Amino acid sequence: MTVSRVTLRSVAGIVGLLAFVEFTSGILQGYYTPMLTDIARHLQVRDADVNWLEGSQLMLSALIVPALAKLGDMVGHKRILLVSTAVTAAASAVLPFTDSFGVFLAAWALQGFYVVWLPLEIAIIWSRTRGSEGRSVLTTRAAGILVAALELGAILGALGGGALVDVLPLPVVLSVPAVCVVICFFVVRFGVSDVGIPNRGEFDWVGASLISLALLALTGGFSLLRLQGAGEPLPWAALGLGLVLIVPFALWELRHPDPLIDVRMFRSPALLPIFLTAGLFGMSVLGAQAPLSTFARTDPDRYGYGLGASGFGASLLIGFYLIAMISGALLFPKLARRITPRLALVVASTCIGAGYLLFLPFHDGYGQVVANMVVAGLGSGALVAALPAAAASAAPETQTGVATGLTNSVKTVGGALASCVFGIALLHGATGAAADESATAGSLSGYLIVWIVCGASALCSAALLCFVPRTAFQDREPVAVAGE
Repeated sequence: MTVSRVTLRSVAGIVGLLAFVEFTSGILQGYYTPMLTDIARHLQVRDADVNWLEGSQLMLSALIVPALAKLGDMVGHKRILLVSTAVTAAASAVLPFTDSFGVFLAAWALQGFYVVWLPLEIAIIWSRTRGSEGRSVLTTRAAGILVAALELGAILGALGGGALVDVLPLPVVLSVPAVCVVICFFVVRFGVSDVGIPNRGEFDWVGASLISLALLALTGGFSLLRLQGAGEPLPWAALGLGLVLIVPFALWELRHPDPLIDVRMFRSPALLPIFLTAGLFGMSVLGAQAPLSTFARTDPDRYGYGLGASGFGASLLIGFYLIAMISGALLFPKLARRITPRLALVVASTCIGAGYLLFLPFHDGYGQVVANMVVAGLGSGALVAALPAAAASAAPETQTGVATGLTNSVKTVGGALASCVFGIALLHGATGAAADESATAGSLSGYLIVWIVCGASALCSAALLCFVPRTAFQDREPVAVAGE
């Protein structure tokens, strides 16, 4: 099915503006990585304490996305996009002016409001194309452009951050993202319009509280499991509490006339595999990047494995991966038109699985690792773009923001789980030099576990997507949710 020129012309402007928003999101995600050691010195904390920055932001993102996505459906997706941008800008502006680790940690966590930008942007584009020919094709194509802009921002952000931190004082360097997000706020305020029909109603505070407590317990349990180990009871108690709280949340949502999350969507033959795929995908796209970086930096002469790459060499490796993600995001719409969106999702998941499983025999040379990451990156870029677009096309019209947001939340939980598992795997099982208490590298067996989990989870996604109806995610009316 082709998309009319009128439709493309009508959304080209807003896609360009939203691409700038995602470019800014990419800057936030890549800019700080080269300067984390400098930040630790500035705050007078240990390098290990920097991990709390990632953990706090990951935890907050899991909590806020369901609520903000629902509010977007209720009061307008642009309005919530503007609010989240304002919070991100304010938090970014605090970072250059504090040397308190507690204040920095709180601002860093609040900066994580940007995680809801992409789901809201997909919902805005889906709303603007209502009644248009080729709606699903156009939304998927737009999502690919947004993800390409995100990854380009991440690449330039990492390069720019690494260059600036060597020549400028850290507070000045930390001011750059704040300026970018402020510009982004005005782009959204004056350039982006939302023609969606708000689903007015009363916000489900009880449901929001229950799911927030459940997600807080789950992500907190994963963090405690990584910090304290599997032998301590507290992490398992937190995980158990999180699972238990899901039950009253689901029961409450089923009875509520305007639920925060319509749990009936999980009965949809098109949406359930998408949500499960998002969780499994989170294991590799969120959980495997730190192990990749540390493996590249590990000295093979001392530990018997690793690439012994310099900091710049490791950055290049990540750069190749991100470029592959850009290519995957842009190629996915073309592949989807040729073999249907469902099969294109299967191919993307299979690429991720193949890329990580190739690490098992091929991990001794820089070129081998680059090749593996390019294969995985092509599939990863496709899924980052395609999952929220697929959820939007399959969800009830009044739940578009919630459905796209759920792909992000479930992906975050999958990433938290993988981060915990990978941390434990890399910590234990070391032999030889890696077992020496003075050594800091993970074990080779731990890296093998990382690659097996990432590869197997991706292949499981491909298998699950085979059960999706053949006509799913194509230009049609949204899939009816069982029980409606």
